[in-house]
Amino acid sequence: MHWYLTVLRKYAVFSGRAHRMEYWMFFLINTLIAMLIGFVTGLIGAALGLGSGFGSTANSLYSLAVLVPGIAVGVRRLHDSGRSGWWLLLPLVNLIMLCYDSQPGENAYGPNPKEA
Repeated sequence: MHWYLTVLRKYAVFSGRAHRMEYWMFFLINTLIAMLIGFVTGLIGAALGLGSGFGSTANSLYSLAVLVPGIAVGVRRLHDSGRSGWWLLLPLVNLIMLCYDSQPGENAYGPNPKEA
């Protein structure tokens, strides 16, 4: 949960670097929260006879709330591997790049977060 809150605290910080653990833990916790919201709103919607619109609205609001920090941590993750954040626009390519290890030492985007 620490990693998730760290990303939310850096809500729109697109500069600097984020190591793999920060990115992937945010991704994992974000996915689990979205699934939990979907499950709970689905149960509530079914119990109250509200239909599926209730659950999709709640999930859409949550997704909208974490959109900016999700993009920001992705950009910082690409910076950590020495690449421009613009690579985030190419989904298949950036998925591979997000798995790369950090560049050792300092790069053009700042000091290595592993060494801090």
